[in-house]
Amino acid sequence: MQPVLALLPLLTSAFPIWVLICCAIALVHPSLFTWFSGSLITIGLSVIMLSMGMTLGFEDFRRIGHKRNQVLPGVALQYTIMPALGWAFGHLFDLPTPFAVGLILVACCPGGTASNVISYLAKADVALSVTMTALSTLLAALMTPTLTTLLVGDRLTVSATDLFLDTLQVVILPVVLGALLKWRFPRTVAGLLPIAPLVAVMTITLIVASVVASGREQILDAGPKLLLAVFSLHGCGFLFGYLTGKVVLGREIGARTVAIEVGMQNSGLGVILARGNFTNPLVAIPSAIATVAHSLIGSLVAAWWRRSARPESEL
Repeated sequence: MQPVLALLPLLTSAFPIWVLICCAIALVHPSLFTWFSGSLITIGLSVIMLSMGMTLGFEDFRRIGHKRNQVLPGVALQYTIMPALGWAFGHLFDLPTPFAVGLILVACCPGGTASNVISYLAKADVALSVTMTALSTLLAALMTPTLTTLLVGDRLTVSATDLFLDTLQVVILPVVLGALLKWRFPRTVAGLLPIAPLVAVMTITLIVASVVASGREQILDAGPKLLLAVFSLHGCGFLFGYLTGKVVLGREIGARTVAIEVGMQNSGLGVILARGNFTNPLVAIPSAIATVAHSLIGSLVAAWWRRSARPESEL
């Protein structure tokens, strides 16, 4: 049993590899993943957010108040620069309306659990990353629908109320339930925690591969333009996050953490909101590609920072 437990972190840290492999397979043999659709995707994201809640616990939410000066810069950028970049790149690359709307949607999503994994791999401040993720997630029920509705405008019909209710259902409630379970049944949850991150990684991989498989033709037709827009969104998120973190927090490890948190979104939530609130299924495609993009960029950045890591006192 011990060798298996030791293998779990390695399998979890290979998240970008699983996503890339499964998405490549989905483009060649879409039928292998199209079965994972509809309510299964919603249930899958709820499982991910439940795992996140059990990983966080209420102590992490309490830490928001104590570390607000460190937490707020990253969360502020999450809901300002990223939505603005999503809107700008949609226009700059002249994306078809469904793809432009999907890019805005994923840019308005909160941070995801993948950012916590990448922060760990990059030897950044994991506690700060978790705290920023917790706060941006709690704000998502209000910020994601409001910003999306504002920036989408009259491109496609969208209800801010429906977006709010969906975000509440698939994000806030499972996270709170997970935190409650950790509080009420700490020993049981402690036994589940070693496998929770891997379950989350495998579930998000299935969600992304399913969306890629179902939109295979449109992805291939969109080609480099859509890919470039999505990669530009997340690349600029990492860049602006790092520069702002460096200025505001004044320390390298803090700047790295902010960069990771700002550059990586809860793209699984983007898929769910796109599927549930837009009649055009293509709106979900940018969120699926975003998972590959931010995971790949984050993994490369983490590898670079890990190699160049200095003692914490110097950071």
